[in-house]
Amino acid sequence: MRALLSGYYGQGNGGDEALLATLLQMLPSSVTPMVLSGNPEETQRRYNVEACERKAFNSVMQALSSCDAFIWGGGSLIQDATSAISPFYYTGLMTIAQKKGMKTIAWAQGIGPLKRNATRWLARQNFSGCTSISVRDRVSAALLQEWDIPHTLAPDPVWALESQSTPGIWDTPAPRVAVTLRAHPELTSTRLGNLTKALVDFQKATKSFMLLIPFQKSKDLSIAQAIQPALKDVSKIVTVQDPTVLKGVYRGVEMAIGMRLHSLIMAASEGCRCFALSYDPKINRLMEELEMPGWDIDNLPDDANMMSTAWIEHFANGEALSEDRIKFFTDRALIHKEILQQALI
Repeated sequence: MRALLSGYYGQGNGGDEALLATLLQMLPSSVTPMVLSGNPEETQRRYNVEACERKAFNSVMQALSSCDAFIWGGGSLIQDATSAISPFYYTGLMTIAQKKGMKTIAWAQGIGPLKRNATRWLARQNFSGCTSISVRDRVSAALLQEWDIPHTLAPDPVWALESQSTPGIWDTPAPRVAVTLRAHPELTSTRLGNLTKALVDFQKATKSFMLLIPFQKSKDLSIAQAIQPALKDVSKIVTVQDPTVLKGVYRGVEMAIGMRLHSLIMAASEGCRCFALSYDPKINRLMEELEMPGWDIDNLPDDANMMSTAWIEHFANGEALSEDRIKFFTDRALIHKEILQQALI
């Protein structure tokens, strides 16, 4: 069997690459994957799979014709908060696959926000036509329940991604704190300035070494570079492309402060204390599920001292997830693997 995998792949986003790596890790060995990618050469090299340009119409149509199954890879693909066009791309592919009679799987989805009636209608039509569906959060499950569409709920599959040790991390001073920020309209220059001052004060109080980790180079690196001069000699920008190695960074980290959803999932799964800075409901859902402290970016404290004090308190007295809870989430995340095995027989 050949399966065509569709997601936000080949765009340099660590979280989406982690989802792809996990999906490839979980696919039955009898299935040959082909990946729709923004950088097919890189995807082919990194994962040793067939890949084609995700927006090359003729190539995509040929790929659909050559495959037996179509999989929406994990993540928030079906939402219209960041782009009104993106959901039409994904639902268009799913519609074609379903009309061709292919097996269609919506895998590890985080659905929404769906603010427009058109995208909401398209989403409902597509999900109702799927062979199998798994979702990664209760809000998505509740929406499918409202639509009376069968589905399975399990934690984000990246909990179960196998990690590798990251070269050079153990050569940096301990204790280590990982920081992942991303560009966002609510992360104004004033807020970034306050965050930077709070990080400086936090570093001085904890004597920690700061690992600044851009998850998506095009959106995150400039912020890391803006912060680093204030943390001269006590920080390092860490850019990692391989998602299994990226997850391995957190093996040697005491605490993570993150805006990126998968920076927090990776950190929590590797036993780090976590503090969230949320720009999206999907992060608030994770905070609620894990009882993780944090703030919404649009409600960030104006006082840098208040921020650093909260981080110092969490560094000193906060707790990482217990081994039992990590095992629980990891084992439950493997349900996404069972979904693939059952659907692709």
